[in-house]
Amino acid sequence: MKHLKVGDKAPDFNLKDQSGNDVKLSDYAGQRVVIYFYPKDNTPGCTMQACNIRDNYKEIQDEGIVILGVSADSEKSHQKFIDKYDLPFTLLADTDKKMLNDYGVWGQKKFMGRVYDGIHRTTFVLNKDHTIRGIIEKPKTKDHTREIMEIYNN
Repeated sequence: MKHLKVGDKAPDFNLKDQSGNDVKLSDYAGQRVVIYFYPKDNTPGCTMQACNIRDNYKEIQDEGIVILGVSADSEKSHQKFIDKYDLPFTLLADTDKKMLNDYGVWGQKKFMGRVYDGIHRTTFVLNKDHTIRGIIEKPKTKDHTREIMEIYNN
């Protein structure tokens, strides 16, 4: 598993969003970007995390921050998730897991004694030049916006 660190340049990507549009990191040149990786649409923790960002989205926008959520779910699944919870930000479908591997968030997990491969919930907070300003491993799903803002405000 690849390990990115603070100060590294964030890897570029080209993925489809919930509407089937191509999205690349370079589309956001000169903007602060937050990329948050989450395991699965419509699961309790992922829903809490997405809704925390949604509920604080005005504050995020006021700071000029772009939010991109990424999982291995399909575009169709992402659109249903957005519609169900009125999410105002972009979700990217990494069905082939290339970006997940490039960012080092796909790997072995354990849950209730079972070992399997999956997405490690991780958030990358990027500067305007897309260097990594901060990495939040195991973000608090109910308080994720505060964690993001603390990195930008320090």
